[in-house]
Amino acid sequence: MTMPSDKIGHTAMVLAAGLGLRMRPLTEQTPKPLINVAGKPIIAYGFDKLRAARVKKAIVNVHYLPSQLIAWCHTFAIPETQISDETDAILDTGGGIVRALPLLGDEPFFVLNSDSFWIDHETRALEKLRMAWDDSTMDCLLLLCEPANTTGYDGDGDFARADDGSLRRQTKAGLTYIGAYLVHPRIFKSAPSGKFSMNIIWDEAIKHKRLHGLVHDGHWLHVGTPSAINDAEKWLKQARR
Repeated sequence: MTMPSDKIGHTAMVLAAGLGLRMRPLTEQTPKPLINVAGKPIIAYGFDKLRAARVKKAIVNVHYLPSQLIAWCHTFAIPETQISDETDAILDTGGGIVRALPLLGDEPFFVLNSDSFWIDHETRALEKLRMAWDDSTMDCLLLLCEPANTTGYDGDGDFARADDGSLRRQTKAGLTYIGAYLVHPRIFKSAPSGKFSMNIIWDEAIKHKRLHGLVHDGHWLHVGTPSAINDAEKWLKQARR
């Protein structure tokens, strides 16, 4: 069953509360999402995607050096940006979303990591997630790609995708999760309180075949360490030729 497109992904959660330990020493004075890659903060690439997808509201969670991120979020008006304050505790990827649920509404919303970004090929990835959403079969739809189409990623995949689009764990010759997904808030109905990883939620959804994946046809750049910045900038320079 499909939902009207105006009910899907008009709100987004941007995960920006990490400590950026692997990015030290660059993150000693600057939060990781604001580290520059090719002339602009990593988080800005995700916001470019949100604007292109006509997302109306973005919720950004903050913990480490929050004032810098809050100030950056106030430099533009579209999408409307609200802050989810996590300065009192580290909540991880799942706990951070649960805290922000009152701001995210009752319909499927996007979630984006702020320490990586992707390059679209033809159809924009967020629009593809919208078009692929089936409310009757899925609670969460992950954006994936082949490991060969990544920069800065040294793994061998995360998931295997069945013919119906449902996912199971596969860490050898699998598809890579690339830091974006569309999710319905009902998936958090039985979520634990406090700090927890989204992997707990995803593993439960896998049991019921409610975790699905969409394969991205572009490229993903994971910027996890200082050396990965150079790799990302080199790839971007070559891609623009």
